[in-house]
Amino acid sequence: MGFLENLFDPSKKEVKKLQKAADQIVALEDEYKVLSDEALKHKTVEFKERLAQGETLDDLLVEAFATVREAADRTVNMRHFPVQLIGGMVLHHGDIAEMKTGEGKTLVATLPAYLNALTGKGVFIVTVNDYLAKRDSEWMGKIHQFLGLSVGLVIHDMSFEDKIAAYNADITYGTNNEFGFDYLRDNMVVEKSEQVQRDLNYAIIDEVDSVLIDEARTPLIISGSGDKSTDLYKVADAFAKSLKPEDYDRDEKEKAATLTASGIAKAEKFFSLDNLADADNMDVMHNIEQALHANALMTKDVDYIVKDGEIIIIDEFTGRQMPGRRYSNGLHQAIEAKEHVTVNRESRTMATITFQNYFRMFNKLSGMTGTAKTEEEEFNTIYNLNVVTIPTNKPMIRRDLNDVVYKSEEGKFRAVTQEVKRRHATGQPVLIGTISIEKSEILSKYLKREGIKHNVLNAKYLEKEAEIIAKAGQRGAVTISTNMAGRGTDIVLGDGVAELGGLHILGTERHESRRIDNQLRGRSGRQGDPGSTQFFVSLEDDLMRIFGSDRIQGMVETLGMDEDTPLDSKMLTRGIENAQKKVEARNFDIRKNVLQYDNVMNRQREIIYAQRQEVLDGKNMHDQIRKMTDDLIDDYVNMYTSAGPAYADWNVDKIKKYFGEFLPVHRLKVDENSSVEDLKAGLRALCDENYRAKVELLGDDEMQDMERMILLRAVDAAWMLHIDDMDQLRQGIGLRAFGQNDPVVEYTKEGFSMFEEMNAAIQEETVKYIYNVQIKVSPRARRQQATMHTNESQIEGQGEKQQTIHRDKKIGRNDPCPCGSGKKYKNCHGRYA
Repeated sequence: MGFLENLFDPSKKEVKKLQKAADQIVALEDEYKVLSDEALKHKTVEFKERLAQGETLDDLLVEAFATVREAADRTVNMRHFPVQLIGGMVLHHGDIAEMKTGEGKTLVATLPAYLNALTGKGVFIVTVNDYLAKRDSEWMGKIHQFLGLSVGLVIHDMSFEDKIAAYNADITYGTNNEFGFDYLRDNMVVEKSEQVQRDLNYAIIDEVDSVLIDEARTPLIISGSGDKSTDLYKVADAFAKSLKPEDYDRDEKEKAATLTASGIAKAEKFFSLDNLADADNMDVMHNIEQALHANALMTKDVDYIVKDGEIIIIDEFTGRQMPGRRYSNGLHQAIEAKEHVTVNRESRTMATITFQNYFRMFNKLSGMTGTAKTEEEEFNTIYNLNVVTIPTNKPMIRRDLNDVVYKSEEGKFRAVTQEVKRRHATGQPVLIGTISIEKSEILSKYLKREGIKHNVLNAKYLEKEAEIIAKAGQRGAVTISTNMAGRGTDIVLGDGVAELGGLHILGTERHESRRIDNQLRGRSGRQGDPGSTQFFVSLEDDLMRIFGSDRIQGMVETLGMDEDTPLDSKMLTRGIENAQKKVEARNFDIRKNVLQYDNVMNRQREIIYAQRQEVLDGKNMHDQIRKMTDDLIDDYVNMYTSAGPAYADWNVDKIKKYFGEFLPVHRLKVDENSSVEDLKAGLRALCDENYRAKVELLGDDEMQDMERMILLRAVDAAWMLHIDDMDQLRQGIGLRAFGQNDPVVEYTKEGFSMFEEMNAAIQEETVKYIYNVQIKVSPRARRQQATMHTNESQIEGQGEKQQTIHRDKKIGRNDPCPCGSGKKYKNCHGRYA
């Protein structure tokens, strides 16, 4: 059987192929050991010269890796093992290196980082939190700095100057969140000098499964405050709290809660409505749905914590706090109302991107983790990344024991407590894994009752993480931890602990993903250390209750289990794994679906950001704006002269009314002898005259700067509205499935149409601003002071007062604009309302 496994395991074939290069690197050890520090440092200069002369990175790999290996020994007293050299080659080739916990992934990353940094195009090393980014940049940075490369660190709340320096370094350490947010911020600035991030060349992602899988469903969002009142959230929360279980249906599997007939009747009475489903009551219905979701499905100390009067989201996969992240579509406000903290105004999205699409923009991408094989299909399908399993440096001797299953959660916790007590009495250290803050604190109470001294590591006590984890492998240590389990930090065994059996991992619940369970197991048995792991499970656990099969429940009833009798059964363990596989497949489908929709938005984002970058790079926009002007004149003149070629057929009043918004149309010479082309030529002449007058006041350079500024303003305003519109489209598009239409196809089609509308709106807004803007020049400094007149202001030289749009009755954003232009309100006078 072993022969067949080797034959069909692509990882083993790849490792065998890379072993030859690893042997060559190791063979250079004696030669490099005798080099002076200066001679070793000079290797960097030599490699850069060879690259300039036409050699490739692959040509340099063996010597470059040998150089880093020797430098590591001299700076951090660590020399890469052969398996780490293989891991480094996998990363250099743009794949994922699956390496067990404790195999030194942090050191592995130094190899491809150094090699790829030789090109001068930059390397990002991505970690999951600021602590690890700072630690690794200072620790591993010594190797790179010794070899003459610069090292930068990007973390939250840095100054602009520090960020610029960090991004311009040869190798930049930082978090996935900060890299993503900086990308978005760079595409919102109005001056190129305000951008911090360089081109996206090569990224090495530590804990790649956490970043590209677990966080793939949560987009990064930069938002501004909206203008909607928050009162309705509080009222909706009071209503949700008044409901009884029969008033709503709660589906934990789909994470959805909906009103029943009795709930709808109560809502209509509570809010004094005739019909809750009426289109005029959409706001009320939306707030009720979010309040119901917050109260029925979101749990304090599981999904979020309340800290300093704020709702802080807890990452369901890592157990870490996510400060700055907010649930969208009003859910965050609903939770704020539920917990009686200040309800912030619903934000308006200004820029957004998923980690999937951000990291797919890099020229080369790679990653490392202890657990990737179970998600190999997703890595390959979404990111075109192969997973290569790297063998351990020393044989793995950890013992993974069968699950022990209990009927009730209470019976399980009692058994966990007794197991911890038994092992603690011997001095063996125990790390207990829980899936939430709430469960970690319940278990803590059980241990306190038995007088077992222990530490608790969860999102509430994140500040003590490094200190707690450092002690978790010491004799007699008992540590309760949520899924973070000190990920990224090795648990070192204390003196005499190996003889006691090493670190024992006790999982108190199976996670939806086998990967998360494997991460917990991986805290034990590092570098050939002894260790053991076991999961204690109950049929009341979320996984078993929501996703477990009826067959498992039936088996337990047949066996007649009582609360304190464990069942150690391979069949049950298989049932649990099958439940996990079902959830993993379902979550993969959800992420694929999210990506299908986001791909539509991503293509549009790329186009808009590329246009913005052209402006920021200083490209002369005049020809482009002139074309916009010609197109606008053609479109509107054609629309209002479509009844016929003769003057009598034209709607001259509408033409003058529209163009009078930004041109002195009283000077337009047009009569019954004029042709359509004469009319267009007359309007273009007014534009030219207007433009020349501005150039005379400002000069060519200043005018070009103003054109760029106006174009950016129009693009940004339209893009923000478009993001909202696409989000609304997305929320309702699923209903198309009832008409036998593919929602993704419909979303793509309508999204493209809306994007075309947005581009037309950008062009129109830009043209209007260019010709409408008034220039005031200081007689002393002659500095530009450009201002846009409001709708009610008198525009000099036009002799016509601009029309004011009164909004006594609320105008829908998709309603026709009351000015009579024929366009939607959101694309006309409602654009900045």
